[in-house]
Amino acid sequence: MEFTEDQIERYARHIILKDVGGHGQAKLLGARVLVVGAGGLGSPVIMYLAAAGVGKIGVIDDDEVSLSNLQRQILHTTDRVGMAKTESAAKVTAALNPDVNLVTHNFRLDVTNIMDVLDGYDIVADGSDNFSTRFLINDACHLAGKTLVSAALSQFDGQISTFKSHMGHDHSCYRCIYPQAPPQGMVPSCAEAGILGALAGTVGSLQAVEIMKEILDIGESLSGSLVIYDALHASWRKVKVRRDPACTLCGDHPTITDLSAYAPAAA
Repeated sequence: MEFTEDQIERYARHIILKDVGGHGQAKLLGARVLVVGAGGLGSPVIMYLAAAGVGKIGVIDDDEVSLSNLQRQILHTTDRVGMAKTESAAKVTAALNPDVNLVTHNFRLDVTNIMDVLDGYDIVADGSDNFSTRFLINDACHLAGKTLVSAALSQFDGQISTFKSHMGHDHSCYRCIYPQAPPQGMVPSCAEAGILGALAGTVGSLQAVEIMKEILDIGESLSGSLVIYDALHASWRKVKVRRDPACTLCGDHPTITDLSAYAPAAA
């Protein structure tokens, strides 16, 4: 593609990278990424993808900005308290990079709308904060043939992985790690347990990197691996996540072949 002079200057540090170059930057400008949640993880993901020139970024969130969000959700500002998070995201990306088409989905993701929403995107970034939504996104991405980059936070810890189970072979899915959600109340939410604000920036930035690697098809994918970060001990672990032949979604004899088991309020 032909770049304008402004684009050559804006993306110069990408273009001079031998693993990116002009061809890679064109891939980024043509990419379509859906970000689920404009919160702690979604904030750095949206901002870095927009800065990188990802051409279409969808943001789905039905929440409004609250004062308690601002300790970690750097996408939002004090003067936007009460504003829809999707609208706040649109303001930031418009100011950051006019090349980006930010599409707002100001509603709650659930079984009634997820397949229609996914249809407009190639890669999904899961920044949701509850297990029911994570399972729904994982299952829908597998069935729709979409790459999923999923991250999660808890107090001082974070984790991230990429799931491409729709490609078969050795690619695992979220259910290969967590076959089913833990009992209600066993894993407290951020509101219940607290979270170190900057942890969201660390893990969300890593999530943005992995998304860009998938778009550019460079480096080693996190598919088949889980990265775990312990902020208190400044330690990183990368563990192998093998496809489970008994997995109910991507195993040898799957029992989940559609989303009919989900109630409309599953997310």
